[in-house]
Formats: sequence, structure tokens, C-alpha cells
Amino acid sequence: MFSIGLTGGIGSGKTTVADMFAALGVPVIDTDLIAHQITAPGGVAMPLIESTFGPQYVAPDGSLDRAKMRTRVFSDNAAKAQLESITHPLIRAESERQRHEAQGAYHIVVVPLLIEAGERASKVERILVVDCPVETQIERVMQRNGFTRDQVLAIIARQATREARLAAADDVVLNDCAATLDTLQREVNALHMRYVTMASQGSKPRT
Repeated sequence: MFSIGLTGGIGSGKTTVADMFAALGVPVIDTDLIAHQITAPGGVAMPLIESTFGPQYVAPDGSLDRAKMRTRVFSDNAAKAQLESITHPLIRAESERQRHEAQGAYHIVVVPLLIEAGERASKVERILVVDCPVETQIERVMQRNGFTRDQVLAIIARQATREARLAAADDVVLNDCAATLDTLQREVNALHMRYVTMASQGSKPRT
């Protein structure tokens, strides 16, 4: 099936755009949501995370203690690699399962770090980037998550630059301070029609 990789920096509005496509009946596979599911209480990743990192990284309800793990991996690259070696194969497997079951002209795979994991871009026909200025990202994440400015900057520093995402993009939705839900919806509607047409024409995956 024709596949769109949707990505963007933290706070760019990926979820808002993905939800608009979903409302149009487009299957959306959200790897961030999958990551939360496998680290929720009873999640398939939790036994190995606990045995690797210790029970102190498990919250009282049995889920991943995200705040504690975030602090650990941001200061320890080896720990980050260990965590990814546990979660990434599980995320990929569930993502592929959902893609195979998806129905419709095309589907969208939301991958926050799609550009960083460049080899995976070849599995989608197009890359759609939700874009906004870095300062807008900072303000949104501070308000949404209660993070400090330095915490947000540390996250942004570990992601691809805005310039790198735009260079890799086939399509861009600008979600800056001037954007409204109406303008975003119009852009999504236009892209939806374009993707349906491209899917019907049998466009080939990116190389």
C-alpha cells in the first residue's frame, strides 16, 4: 500500500496533523503511541527494561518511569542504545503488523525520528514534514509538558535539525504561530487528494 512517512520535531504538531488525516479515514500508524503501549503497565517491553535497568525505572503502576529514564538516557549514550535495542525491534514489528492490516488507498506512518533513521525512509513513498520555527517548538513543549527551556533544547539537540528535515521532505505542512486549525485542515485535505491520486497511479517508494 502507498505509504506516507509523517515526521517533525518535538512540538511541531505531528499529532494534530495525523489526527486530521485519521478523521478523513486514513489509517494512521503512530510509532510514538506504540512506544507508549509497549512500556505501559503489562507492556511487552517492560520485563526486559526492568531486568536491564533495574526496578527503579518501573513506576508503581508497572509502566516505565519516563521522567527517570529520560534523565538517564540523556546523560548516558550507552543506556540510550540499550533502551533502543529493547524498544525499537518491538516498535518496528507492531508498526509492520498494523501496516499490513491497513485498508484504504494509502496509510500514514508517524515516525518522530524518521530523518534520523534514514534507512527506514526507503520504506515510504513520500515524507511529509510538519514544520515550525524552533522557538515555537520550545514554547509549545514548555507549555504542554512543563519542561524547562534547557530540557526542551536538550531534546531538540538530539533530533535532526529543522533544515535537515526540510531537505528530506517531499511535502511540508507549516504549523507556525500563524497557522489555524482551518488552514491546517485545508492543507491536509489537499494533501489527502494528492496522495489518493498518487496511490492510484502506483507511485514507487523512495530510493
